[in-house]
Amino acid sequence: MIDSTRQVIERVFRAESGRVLAALISRLGDIELAQDVLQDALVTAMQRWPVDGTPRNPGAWMTTTAYHRAIDRLRRSRRIVGSDDLLESIPTHDTEDDEMFDPNFGDERLKLMFTCCHPALTLEAQVALTLNTLGGLSTAEVARAFLVSEVTMAQRLVRAKRKIRDAGIPYQVPPAHKLPERRDSLLSVIYLIFNEGYSAASGDALIRHELCDEAIRLARVLAALLPDPEVHGLLALMLLTHARRKARVSASGELVLLEDQDRSLWDKAMIAEGVQIIETALAYRQPNVYQLQAAIAALHSQAVSFASTDWAQIAALYGVLATFNPSAVVELNRAVAVAMANGPGAGMAILDDLERDGALNGYYAFHAARADLLRRMRWLQEAHDAYTEALTLCRNTVEQAFFKHRLKEIEAELKTED
Repeated sequence: MIDSTRQVIERVFRAESGRVLAALISRLGDIELAQDVLQDALVTAMQRWPVDGTPRNPGAWMTTTAYHRAIDRLRRSRRIVGSDDLLESIPTHDTEDDEMFDPNFGDERLKLMFTCCHPALTLEAQVALTLNTLGGLSTAEVARAFLVSEVTMAQRLVRAKRKIRDAGIPYQVPPAHKLPERRDSLLSVIYLIFNEGYSAASGDALIRHELCDEAIRLARVLAALLPDPEVHGLLALMLLTHARRKARVSASGELVLLEDQDRSLWDKAMIAEGVQIIETALAYRQPNVYQLQAAIAALHSQAVSFASTDWAQIAALYGVLATFNPSAVVELNRAVAVAMANGPGAGMAILDDLERDGALNGYYAFHAARADLLRRMRWLQEAHDAYTEALTLCRNTVEQAFFKHRLKEIEAELKTED
């Protein structure tokens, strides 16, 4: 019973923490304090919910409990600027009703996103901090997204949070004329939140639906505030990608690759919306990173089968994308598309260049791609080595199970050859 309650708490915390944290930061004006008291609330939930039961409104309970813990901390330490005024403005009665759970949570989270993406911070700090707060990603998860150590990322996050507090950066959506200057960092943040949701870096679930839904919701809000082709490109990309969610995991919880997915499970309404949005965005003839990725996703979504996919066009689009965003990850995706269009050897030539460069040697997806192409080329021992490396680096149990299955298949084939 206790284990079941603990699982409920962990699930609720993942789903609600971003919204609760936004409300707390709005009232407290201090990101570090808000995160600390939210963790305190989690500990309290672990102690009380197994005994008292799950509250009617878990989000309201977390907000109220964390808020009261903030009051206690502020009373013990008057060193925080404005703590006396803040104490006077915070209700001190015990409650678990919805009044502490602001109905305008969408606005609160949008304010938090703009605060974290303030130009006073470096672009990297903006993205990392928003992932950590709004996206609900742990320091370790953010560190993996940036391919740096957890200690390094922890230091960067602390500096960014203190800069917001000490510089008095306003907690608000900026006026319309200042929105374009924050566009790129906002889009990066939303996309990375979605990516973590669609392919969770760690844990027992492949997809974190609450992060995908939140990223799409934020993109819709941003598109209304800033009707820009690239903003619409990102929204289309996420819709077209998330439309495949139901086919990515089997009924038994196993990873299903794109080539093996049951396309009847794809969300046709979401695909239609995504295609309409990207066609409208591309009509402006201002192509950029997210529009190009959305165009690639549209080609995947409109193909009736894996075999009928226009891989040559997808490879060409990745080539164009590389001119806008010359990154190793783009080259990795281009290599896969080239392999599908022109054979695994052509894709391996690109991966060999990436291996020599070394930028992706710590990225499990790179080794997984190499393993798959090597398997298709029947270089089984080399494929086994690459899958082993991917398994070592991967932190998601669903993907780990897939790599283990592939390794067993290859081991069986190697024995047959002997």
